[in-house]
Amino acid sequence: MQSKTYSLEVGGKTMVAEFTDLAEQANGSVILRYGNTAVLATAVISGRTRDDIDYFPLTVDYEERFYAAGAILGSRFMRREGRPSDAAILSGRIVDRTIRPLFPQHIRNEVQVVITVLALDEEDPDQVAVNAASLALATSDIPWGGPVAAVRIGQKGGQPIINPTYAERAGAEFDVLACGKDGTINMIEVGANEAHEEVVASAFGLSVEEHNKILAWQKKIIAEIGKPKRDATKPELPAALTELYATEFASKITPTVFCGVAGKDEIHHLTDAWMARIKEVEALKDINKGVAKRFIEDKVDEEIHRGAIEDNKRADNRPFDQIRPLFAKAGGISPILHGSGVFYRGGTHVFTALTLGGPGDSQVIDTMEEHDVKKRFMHHYNFPPYSAGETGRMGGINRRATGHGALAEKALAAVIPSAEQFPYTIRLVSECLASNGSTSMGSACASTLALMDGGVPIKAPVAGIAMGVMTHNGKHKVMTDIQGPEDEFGGMDFKVAGTRTGVTAIQLDIKLDGIPLAVLVEALEGGKKARLQILDVIEKEIASPRAAISARAPEILTMKVKPDQIGMVIGGGGKTINGIRDVTGVSDITIEDDGSIFITGKGGTAQKAKEMIEQIVKEYKAGEVYDGEVTRLMDFGAFVKVGPGKDAEGLVHVSEIAPFRINKIADAVSVGEKVRVMIKEIDDKGRINLSIKAVDPEFASRKGLKPSTEPHASFPRKETGPRS
Repeated sequence: MQSKTYSLEVGGKTMVAEFTDLAEQANGSVILRYGNTAVLATAVISGRTRDDIDYFPLTVDYEERFYAAGAILGSRFMRREGRPSDAAILSGRIVDRTIRPLFPQHIRNEVQVVITVLALDEEDPDQVAVNAASLALATSDIPWGGPVAAVRIGQKGGQPIINPTYAERAGAEFDVLACGKDGTINMIEVGANEAHEEVVASAFGLSVEEHNKILAWQKKIIAEIGKPKRDATKPELPAALTELYATEFASKITPTVFCGVAGKDEIHHLTDAWMARIKEVEALKDINKGVAKRFIEDKVDEEIHRGAIEDNKRADNRPFDQIRPLFAKAGGISPILHGSGVFYRGGTHVFTALTLGGPGDSQVIDTMEEHDVKKRFMHHYNFPPYSAGETGRMGGINRRATGHGALAEKALAAVIPSAEQFPYTIRLVSECLASNGSTSMGSACASTLALMDGGVPIKAPVAGIAMGVMTHNGKHKVMTDIQGPEDEFGGMDFKVAGTRTGVTAIQLDIKLDGIPLAVLVEALEGGKKARLQILDVIEKEIASPRAAISARAPEILTMKVKPDQIGMVIGGGGKTINGIRDVTGVSDITIEDDGSIFITGKGGTAQKAKEMIEQIVKEYKAGEVYDGEVTRLMDFGAFVKVGPGKDAEGLVHVSEIAPFRINKIADAVSVGEKVRVMIKEIDDKGRINLSIKAVDPEFASRKGLKPSTEPHASFPRKETGPRS
């Protein structure tokens, strides 16, 4: 096996790139190790050009392998990897969003990048995957504008951490994954606990410093072993095409782009007219339709950027820092729902529904990275085709929906109450009913409304906004609340969400090679201003969470028992706990290892179950009085059950029936009889000794018993041996 390795110290650990002939059929490949985590990245370009498409066909696949975690995972019936987990989809999107802008977009040869996680330790493979993909592409013959570097920045106690481990990320003030090249950033993922914008910006700056080290290392490798790139020269356009544009369409671009109407309808009409005219020109009858469509789209793109910089204009004539009209409504859909919210931002309309469940409704995560982890807060996102005025297939879920849903979930996670404060499982579903710019941030806003409408005691309301940028001749303009054409043709989509206190989530996608730090800082400032305006509208509709949850939501009662009492509550084979469920009708009883018990039910069933459990684990004390049931008779006394627990049976000695001697125990009580007893003592073996006469001295007399004149055969005999 041929092998060549290169190493670099990053964040106190060694990054090792190994180039071998293991995947020798790929155009480029590398095994990249960071600590004990290792990934294989491969890059392949098809030799066949697809003339039937009008986009660059890039596919990024992120493959999780159970063996990487040293575990046999899956279900009882399937012990191999199945469909990608949400975590794998999100990791693949990170790689895709980082590398895609750096390809020549006119290429029509399929390119596939596959990331396979070979070994997983305490280091998150996301940043390793990006760096590996960069090396695989940059050392291959595939045309690409890299290299690009990735680094994760965390912070605890105000101190930054380079590439924090999973353990270090837990409870961190923020978690920033940033990718970039040559002093700019082209992909960002941020999860934060209401971090101030200046702190986040400083993390961006630190990431660029780390990028420069990794990029210098990558460039050294590329210079040594990189293959010459394939020719990716953009083909010359037919003269008839440029002439048709100049004579018939050039004058239509500006009024079409800056028509003052939100959305892309006018641009679509122009594109349709252009494509129809192409068919009528004899000299263009054989032109690739994708090339022709791309030509007019490039002209639209150029004009949107030029108009923003030179004419200070936006497509819908708004000022650059203005948000479109806002609308917020909490509840009102149906009392069946546990909570709901409707949010409008211009032509983007989102409805979110809240459902509350017990701890048993949480999602169990069992992946390469997380084993048997219970997830109690979920946000799911749906984007039906009608939301964009289109027809299409319904059902299923795609990578985009997974990514957008996860972003809104990340934005809200920082304000969700703890399980101790609010033990419910929380599920939000956002339905994007109309789309014209950043439905993910619209989902975060609608979800905030739904949470507060449902009485979930969130820490603070969350709002989000999408910021954009236009560039032309070395100048730029940052835009607030991008829509339609600005989203499709603009240079960046910078989504930022947070509370009045600070940032909770950020995601950056771009179409440029990279965004300078100064532009990102400006976008952060504009995003904060817009966020506060949106929060004003949300809080005007509903200022705080409602005082009580929906009457249709389940009731959850919590209690705690000693860990050594858990077996008593469960019973052999679950007999006891299942019996409680059957008798009370509760929907779920969840018991944690520390003895915490969560009882979920409706209509008072939870309280009944709690009382039964309390009786099972009750620790009896001398002097307590109970109404019990006689269960067995012995010569020396009667056993009486005073509670549901297995240890809740005590002995009433024959001498404790009456204040005088009685002849036979059967003369005083019978099996099944209800009697009132007092605990006389609990002996050193934990056995309960009961007394009837101590609580009811007239018990025997009422039954007509008189003092015995004959010696009692069993009196004063004491119990020997086990009681059961």
